[in-house]
Amino acid sequence: MDGIHDMGGMHGFGAVPAETGDAVFREEWEARVHGMVYVLLGVGIGNVDAFRHAIERIAPKDYLRVGYYGRWIRAAESLLVARGLLRAGELQEALDGTRAPSATVRATAGPPADGFFREVEAAPRFAVGAAVRVRNLHPQGHTRLPGYVRGKCGVVGRVHPACILPDTNAHGQGECPEYLFSVRFEGRELWGDTAEPGAPVSVDLFDRYLEPV
Repeated sequence: MDGIHDMGGMHGFGAVPAETGDAVFREEWEARVHGMVYVLLGVGIGNVDAFRHAIERIAPKDYLRVGYYGRWIRAAESLLVARGLLRAGELQEALDGTRAPSATVRATAGPPADGFFREVEAAPRFAVGAAVRVRNLHPQGHTRLPGYVRGKCGVVGRVHPACILPDTNAHGQGECPEYLFSVRFEGRELWGDTAEPGAPVSVDLFDRYLEPV
């Protein structure tokens, strides 16, 4: 789906600060949230694609305000509410001290087996060196197709094994594995004549996002 989460190539947000040092988390609570989300996904409240889609549904003003792990909390709460394990607003009541949390999460499914690669019978539709165009798709649900490459032309640089398709897996519509292609775009194709010279961009794209040129 289109939204504030798809910020690639957008102007108006200033420079991206370069962080230094080895710290993975800025605050202690961020490490706790990181661990909590992995546990919740591991016991089956949703898969990683459903979790990403929950992040995408956060209102733009909140998405920009709460930060990276703040979005993780919002998404985890959304999945727990969707499965009836938490009532809407209950988490805030617990944080405010007005009500004790009541959610009890029990394992309903294990983590994904065998990672995200899958075997498929068909051969890849494109080979290394093939010229492709990205289809101008605007799906309503989850997708891993960035807006800034839609309608652009590039060249396949690598063919990955078939993988679980996030567009269906996020919505309980099955794994529907497809080949994943690393497509190389020239900077001028993406950003126009003002693009930095000699600055190609490679993006991993699923088969259904592409068409031959």
